[in-house]
Amino acid sequence: MSDYAVEVRGLRKAYGPVEAVRGVDLSVHRGEIFALIGPNGAGKTTALEILEGHRRADAGEVSVLGHDPARGEVALKQRIGIVLQSTSIGTYLTVEETLQQFRGFYPRPLPLDQLIALVGLEASRKKLVRRLSGGQQRRLDVAIGLAGDPELLFLDEPTTGFDPAARRGAWEMIRGLKSLGKTVLLTTHYMDEAQALADRVSVIRQGRIVAEGTPDELRGGTADTVISFRYSGAPGDLPVPVVMENGHAVLRTDQPIAALYELTRWAKERGAELEGLSVTPATLEEVYLGLAGDDPE
Repeated sequence: MSDYAVEVRGLRKAYGPVEAVRGVDLSVHRGEIFALIGPNGAGKTTALEILEGHRRADAGEVSVLGHDPARGEVALKQRIGIVLQSTSIGTYLTVEETLQQFRGFYPRPLPLDQLIALVGLEASRKKLVRRLSGGQQRRLDVAIGLAGDPELLFLDEPTTGFDPAARRGAWEMIRGLKSLGKTVLLTTHYMDEAQALADRVSVIRQGRIVAEGTPDELRGGTADTVISFRYSGAPGDLPVPVVMENGHAVLRTDQPIAALYELTRWAKERGAELEGLSVTPATLEEVYLGLAGDDPE
């Protein structure tokens, strides 16, 4: 058995004159959470649909759990789960009735009680689907994807439209899947989501992979530390070069100790305060924006 749940080499897909995926290579280890991130139109969903078997590649090699998804083999379908960006399921069944229906499609489904507990819907199991909140609905979508006890789960934009509390709840649920040994491949355009969840990340831009690694490795690719504080004076009066962002002086530097020394010495000499001073490492979002360059997305 390969150490990889997904292996892709030279993947290409075009729609007429538009090449959505341009020679993508990626590998997903078994048991990891892998995030494919990029702007809308970058090729994320097209690549995912090819891996799921919903679209055929124009060129390249694709292996999902040792199968070519383009063949549509039942043996593969029984081993994967898919959670689309949006779903259309019956709204007049209860949560447990819906899950019983989908469990019936698989030879070895997860036990109903375990499935409901896994996605945190115990208190809503008797509730009609049409009465679920947006966050509860998404949990049900994930439960449907897990009904057959898959080895590999595809999650396409799992928290789009969620409020902050619902997003954090969904993140905990996704982390729980890894603890069960599941492999999760998710797409997202939320950089904080990829940073919080993923073991490894691939950044796709205009149909090509432009960076790959762990979140720490990607952030380590830029040595910048971000120093920020509230400031209403002239930027040229400061001892270090800054840019003004929403009333804050912001400095990105690979020498934070020297920069802080100059700033604090300057402030002490003038009896000034560096209000709201913060010193943080570069985030994955900042790395991503650097990779995106002048891409309008």
